[in-house]
Amino acid sequence: MTTMFLANARIVDGTAPEPTAPQGVVVENGTIREVGANARAPQGATVIDLAGKTLMPGLIDAHVHIVAVEASLGRNATLPDSLIMARSMRLQHEMLLRGFTTVRDVGGADHGQVLASEQGFVTGPRLVISGKALSQSGGHCDFRGPFDNSTPRFSHRLGALGRLADGVAEVRRAAREEIKGGARFIKIMANGGVASPTDPIDFLGFSREEIEAAVEEARNAGTYVSAHLYTDDGIRRAVECGVHSLEHCNLITEETARFAAEQGAIAVPTLVTYDKLSSEGEALGIGPEAVAKVDNVRLAGMDSIARMQAAGLPMAYGSDLLGEMHRHQSEEFVIRGRVLPAQLVIASATHIAAKLCRMEGKLGVVAPGAFADFVVVDGDPLQDLALLTRQGAHMPIIIKGGALVKGG
Repeated sequence: MTTMFLANARIVDGTAPEPTAPQGVVVENGTIREVGANARAPQGATVIDLAGKTLMPGLIDAHVHIVAVEASLGRNATLPDSLIMARSMRLQHEMLLRGFTTVRDVGGADHGQVLASEQGFVTGPRLVISGKALSQSGGHCDFRGPFDNSTPRFSHRLGALGRLADGVAEVRRAAREEIKGGARFIKIMANGGVASPTDPIDFLGFSREEIEAAVEEARNAGTYVSAHLYTDDGIRRAVECGVHSLEHCNLITEETARFAAEQGAIAVPTLVTYDKLSSEGEALGIGPEAVAKVDNVRLAGMDSIARMQAAGLPMAYGSDLLGEMHRHQSEEFVIRGRVLPAQLVIASATHIAAKLCRMEGKLGVVAPGAFADFVVVDGDPLQDLALLTRQGAHMPIIIKGGALVKGG
């Protein structure tokens, strides 16, 4: 039995506007056994004194693509699986060293990667995956050009973020296959996208019947559907069809956000990706036609999170970065902090994201029974969200499952 004791821990978890008074935290066999002012170190425990520092639950990024090792998703899908896996391993390790001990992959990762992480072959975050995202022909996972009607060739590759499915029967089959293959939820592309060649942003993906089929299959398996969405019409339609997780949402109105909140939905804004696609995307190969789409959604992003907050729609943390842009993953904290209170921004990467991962009480909290995933921060992130950036420079200690990843 391995035990650890964290002394003088002032906890910040997004549930309060100030850090807690100093607490003791007892960790036993990878989980938290006790938290409190009166907690004491068990005999033989490794003791870490956190006086002057802040203890946070491990951070959760609820919108990543760990196989997106290239900015051009069309080219990414053509790379050998072995190369994608090797480069993905490095991406995952870098995410962990930024303090993200759990990530939710919304298109691309497979169950083999989950097992590789769980069995210790990859030093990276916990993975919650959707498998391949589902797209209609001409939708956001169709990287054939407008004059290419050939059969899609690369959807089986690890580097492909999605697969095509047309019609209710194909959508049902695809959803069932992804769930059989280890998907914890289903992802669909229900609006046009930036990185794909033939779908304008306001393009509605899938018919209502197809979306409802995906939702039914997910519910039959005890889970939910996540949808790539930008426009207010697309978001409203998706929520009416039963979609639970609303990705991006840059063009949402307060009325639709209020409706989504009433239905129990959760939004996952990803503002940092548009900022970086605009400034770096073309140089990294995503193509001028994609860059031209970026400003349609980038400029509306800050207003969208203010509207969602006003409507009471919960927001989880998301980054959605591609290729070399992954290094900007933590900057979403600072971008959101220009509009939202720091407490709410931190909550998005702790207990709200844990709820979206269906792992409340296990992730995103420092509480008995939770996984012993921690980030130790020099200073108070409630006062300065930039402490969560700079590739973990202000994080002297990172712990996942009770094991030291950094420092100690």
